[in-house]
Amino acid sequence: EDVWLEYSTYVPPPGRFEAGTPAITQAIGLAAAIDYLTEIGMDSVQAYERHLGNYLYQRLVELPKLEIYGPDPSSGLERAALCAFNSELVHAADIAAFLDQDGIAVRAGHHCTQPLHRALGAAGSARASLYIYNTEAEVDALVEALQSTIQMFEALG
Repeated sequence: EDVWLEYSTYVPPPGRFEAGTPAITQAIGLAAAIDYLTEIGMDSVQAYERHLGNYLYQRLVELPKLEIYGPDPSSGLERAALCAFNSELVHAADIAAFLDQDGIAVRAGHHCTQPLHRALGAAGSARASLYIYNTEAEVDALVEALQSTIQMFEALG
């Protein structure tokens, strides 16, 4: 209610538990993001994500000794513009660390899906996630760096 140097008074519950300053900056940012996506068109966003996600999947299946989780896009089942995967030779955390050295960000770990990873018999996985700001050239760079990383570990025996 009031704040003094020596003491404060409080409004009765539930008012005293309400948040302070509203998230004004976040609301303005959200409005700008909505305007941006509206201008592009959500159908265009979805089509681009589908195309890029399929491209990612098709590029990753070219790599030997890589297990990709989820349905093949050609199966007709919907999938997000991401691929979770594991290498027979390289732990997912090592994949993420080595790709990071090439400026490529992927996630590694359970991705909040520990029961799924247990069912797959996997300690975790690496995951590449795409959105409208990604390009086929970036997917190609990911695949090239991933192939190089796997080949390096393969050479180590």
